[in-house]
Amino acid sequence: MTRVAVVSDTTAYLPTEIVAANQIHLVSLYVNFGTERTERESEIGDFERFYDELRRAEELPTTSQPSLGDFMEVYEPLLADGGGIVSVHLSGGLSGTADAARQAKEALERDGKGGERIRVFDSATACGGLGMVTLATARRALNGGTLDEVEETAHRARESLKMWFAIDTLEYLKRGGRIGAASAWIGSTLKIKPILTVESQMTPVERVRTGKRAFERMVDYARERHESGADGWVVQHIQAHEDAARLTERCHEVFGTDPLFTSEIGPVIGAHVGPGLLGVGGVSSTHFA
Repeated sequence: MTRVAVVSDTTAYLPTEIVAANQIHLVSLYVNFGTERTERESEIGDFERFYDELRRAEELPTTSQPSLGDFMEVYEPLLADGGGIVSVHLSGGLSGTADAARQAKEALERDGKGGERIRVFDSATACGGLGMVTLATARRALNGGTLDEVEETAHRARESLKMWFAIDTLEYLKRGGRIGAASAWIGSTLKIKPILTVESQMTPVERVRTGKRAFERMVDYARERHESGADGWVVQHIQAHEDAARLTERCHEVFGTDPLFTSEIGPVIGAHVGPGLLGVGGVSSTHFA
């Protein structure tokens, strides 16, 4: 039986070795630097240089979804041998990526190239959350799951997922127009550290006063995940390497296991939230057996 292939996009920020080991195929989003240039996120290797440029920018870079052609380029070779595809993507509340994937599927179906064997799954999350759902889906595919079974794994992993992140400021979200329900916090007279999640859109969780308190809340959230049995966990950050290392150490004490992965969030999402993000989340470890 031909194995089911799993496709995702670059906003999962999965480490390259995990992508390779789990045979995950990625489609890249884009970063647009005004009228000067447009770059594939997958080709921006120096995150530090990007974030230095972001801090100095008078006008923030914009981001854009993959084209239909980008999806077709990945899908067609995978369909050519008769197999199926489960394509897991960034929340439709933040991006048109999943819609573009569906349009590519429909075009391949019309052209008789096997588009009916593609299942597109809008993860309603981003970054580490998307990474965990994608990884669980890929593991099921590697273990010989059918198209229905692999798709069902994506749904079940997403149902068990919770992911939180603390950011330094709401300013980038405000300037980029992606602030969602957190807009209620704009104009607060308090200097706050917002804690957010993604449930289709950016969704506020709580506000704390200091970076130290935000860090401890991340540890608290890790304990909540552990107590609920969600022991498949990750840590992500933006230009906060030391804090991410400390959080990983604390979470290791909580879970008693290594993380599924730790990684830095790249330019497409980073352009909207800015440097200083620190996040943790988990899903049920049964999805990675």
